[in-house]
Amino acid sequence: MLSYISAKQAAEKWDISQRRVAVLCSEKRIEGAMMVGNMWIIPSNAEKPVDKRTLRYEAAHKAELKPFVKWVGGKGQLIDEIEKFLPADGENERTKYAEPMVGGGALFFRLLSQSRFKQYYISDVNAELVNAYIAIQQNADDLISRLYDMQMTFLPLDDNGRKYYYYNVRDKFNTVALSEDTSAEKAAYFIFLNKTCFNGLYRTNRNGQFNVPMGAYKNPSICDEENLRNMHEALQNVTIVCGDYTLARDFIDDKTFVYLDPPYRPISSTSMFTAYNGDIFDDNEQIRLARFIDEISAAGAKIVLSNSDPKNINEEDNFFEELYQNYKINHVQATRAINSKGDKRGKISELLICN
Repeated sequence: MLSYISAKQAAEKWDISQRRVAVLCSEKRIEGAMMVGNMWIIPSNAEKPVDKRTLRYEAAHKAELKPFVKWVGGKGQLIDEIEKFLPADGENERTKYAEPMVGGGALFFRLLSQSRFKQYYISDVNAELVNAYIAIQQNADDLISRLYDMQMTFLPLDDNGRKYYYYNVRDKFNTVALSEDTSAEKAAYFIFLNKTCFNGLYRTNRNGQFNVPMGAYKNPSICDEENLRNMHEALQNVTIVCGDYTLARDFIDDKTFVYLDPPYRPISSTSMFTAYNGDIFDDNEQIRLARFIDEISAAGAKIVLSNSDPKNINEEDNFFEELYQNYKINHVQATRAINSKGDKRGKISELLICN
């Protein structure tokens, strides 16, 4: 015979307030609960329901993940603007997140920290970058050990010693072939070079060799062990792919929020920092990307795309207005991060394009 307990007894059993038990009963969150007179009674074998308030609290207090690399064009300063297009808290129609041009992953790591989605897919054409993500996901202990040793060796050196060490690592990075056996080694070289090279650039020559000179940082953080370990845990259920953004097509459906951050269309002859995988992302590539966006938009995905605003230089340049005439084009302000002239580092307009 089914027995019942009072709301007070349930509150003591579940270690929550009696008022909260009453609210859960009124929301029909406790199966079999019923009102008798002016009090709630609950089946004695009822299980404590998952409290959405607790889930939000726990998500908010999870470790805040930070990008493990500095990345030219990173979207750290635009995250607040991009988040305005995310599903509102409590909306369940978008349960999947895809970022097929992940780069440094500023937005991705913010959302992963918050547990905003149930499934995540990231990809990039830069094999070394993707390998670093995979090494953190699958082999964090080895990676952290290597980075710690490199940090402890590099930091005490004088300028000449640091230069010798940096260029020695760069030579190794360009010499060691990427494979399953060398994944952690290559990832450690990659992260070290990113933290110590000029402006965090990733640039290769015609032979595909990394050729960025050393930067002038006094105390670079080469091994952020806590962040890497937090990432290792958070990345366990993330699909990580190396390849063209179109490979995400099989993951993306009408439950997916998709953020695309392609190499920006250059707004001047000095802003072509786009060839980090050996290929130039020219206007033909921008058009190919637009056709892919049309395809996944038709499939029901929610899409946000970021890009440069040509009108910073030429008010008559309607390239994106014509290419995305069926989408909403939003103008947001960003600070130019790289320019050889100090007076050219002010606020400029960038585009957030959405369906």
